[in-house]
Amino acid sequence: MSLRPPPLPKLQRPDTGLSGFLRVFRYTPRALRLVWETSPFLLIALGLLTLASGLLPAAVAYVGARIVDAVVAAIAASKAAGTPVYGEVLRWVLIEGLLVAITAGVSRATSLSQALLRIQLGQRINVMILEKALTLELTHFEDSELYDKLTRARREASVRPLSLVMRSATLMQSAVALLSYGALLTQFSPWAVAVLLLAGVPAFIAEAKFSGEAFQLFRWRSPASRMQMYLETVIAREDHAKEVQLFGLGPMLLGRYKGIFDQLYGEERRLVIRRDGWGFGLGLIGVLAFYGAYAWVALATIAGRITLGAMTLYLNVFRNGQSAVTSGLAAVSGMYEDNLYLSTLYEYLETPVAPAQGSATQGPLPQDGVRFENVAFVYPGSREPALQDITLHIRPGQSLAIVGENGAGKTTLIKLLTRLYTPTQGRILLDGLDLQDWDPQALRARVGVIFQDFARYQLLVGENIGAGDVRHFNDEPRWQQAAEMGMASAFVKGLPAQYRTQLGKWFRDGRELSGGQWQKIALSRAFMRSGADILVLDEPTSAMDAGAEAEVFTHFRQLMQSRIAILISHRFSTVRMADQIVVIDKGRIVERGDHASLMRENGIYAQLFSLQARGYQ
Repeated sequence: MSLRPPPLPKLQRPDTGLSGFLRVFRYTPRALRLVWETSPFLLIALGLLTLASGLLPAAVAYVGARIVDAVVAAIAASKAAGTPVYGEVLRWVLIEGLLVAITAGVSRATSLSQALLRIQLGQRINVMILEKALTLELTHFEDSELYDKLTRARREASVRPLSLVMRSATLMQSAVALLSYGALLTQFSPWAVAVLLLAGVPAFIAEAKFSGEAFQLFRWRSPASRMQMYLETVIAREDHAKEVQLFGLGPMLLGRYKGIFDQLYGEERRLVIRRDGWGFGLGLIGVLAFYGAYAWVALATIAGRITLGAMTLYLNVFRNGQSAVTSGLAAVSGMYEDNLYLSTLYEYLETPVAPAQGSATQGPLPQDGVRFENVAFVYPGSREPALQDITLHIRPGQSLAIVGENGAGKTTLIKLLTRLYTPTQGRILLDGLDLQDWDPQALRARVGVIFQDFARYQLLVGENIGAGDVRHFNDEPRWQQAAEMGMASAFVKGLPAQYRTQLGKWFRDGRELSGGQWQKIALSRAFMRSGADILVLDEPTSAMDAGAEAEVFTHFRQLMQSRIAILISHRFSTVRMADQIVVIDKGRIVERGDHASLMRENGIYAQLFSLQARGYQ
């Protein structure tokens, strides 16, 4: 059984012209600066080692030629002297051995520098990605395009700056080697240098072209790859395992996973076949050039134009020079590809974020409480407002209950109050001051919130509670105090390590809590903010039985006597205790009042209350 995934959009081919090729390299200076800021010492060391790596092969080739000529000369000298002559040969052999040893040491030092730089740079870029995530607004996280950018940045861009530096180093090494090889080869013929340089160009052009197409394929497949990652999570994570097994979803989800692969594989297969086919065909040009030069040098040796040692030198120079050309052009092609992938990192890092506004830590009217004045909100990309014309006033010491159907806009209202969203129209005031004029940290210190989908951190019990106030995250006495207020202390004391008990199943000795216990942890988390005078509960007791719920709200009313309490609930037994009740329907407030007045109106609230009450009879 399978569920066929929706077809992917048409793949756009890249701009493979010269201008498009050169334009991509604009990220190279930024990547080099990033690596320099990560470790100047390692980058300098890598540059010096690269320079040495470029010079040493030519030196080894030159000494090798001297060995051959020394051997030929020693044979003639030995015949003339009647005794073996070893001195000159052994001296050159010793020099070559020393150069080979230095080459091996330089290679090891280069690998070490690369490994250390890779570790540091990977950490730095991941931190940059996460730091950027901390600056994003909630609406960014609800945007699928941003998730595609984030996915691309985390999958590829985190390793590309170092790759770019390594390829830049390879290019520099190849350039140094080619200069040294060219100086040696010019002695034979300048045309040999031209053949050496031009032989690798066709394969380079093909490689650059297909690097661009591979990148476009990478961007094109991002949404589908993200869906594959999600399906992997659903199939293999413990928090989905119950339903996957109970409802028999596994084969269907796996079928969709395979279907996405089939869609992606077709494009990748076509690209790989074309890339390797053209690469092989154009690579033959380099092979023909090398063997043409081989014959040229051999014929020159037979004709007596050069010595046997010179022949050995030029053949080695041409072989190694061709490798250097290929390596250098491959480095340029790779740098082009790295720059393409780096664009995904900087696209994400440069996601525009509105600058934080407001610096006020208190308002002019401390007893005025919270006011919504003609507030409306439209989600990005949507045409229909989630909320419109919302006007409310809640004074300190009062409680407000918000009721309505799912999707009516209740939770959106709370996200506006906590400044997770900014109103599209109207304004919200706290103590007589617009929320936009408040310092964000000062504002959020005033508000404690438990959302219906609160986070269940795979951390210690106390840390789950301490998450409510990061300033006191590790403050165990505050954990205990908040747990008492949130009615979690009774069951926490029964856990193996009490507040030091690991929660969740991701880590060793983790304990899982019931839904009601988790909600008490979340309630305790809200009470961590001892300075909060606004407490918002979004379906805070949905996983509790009626008795536990009644106990929680009786306790809650006692604690909130001088504070503002805002409650979202579908249970009218708790809603009826609020001083003010508003009914939201399709983003508008359609009814407001206390329980008694709303029952007399016999409107939506009265109908819902009566319907729920009959369920308990």
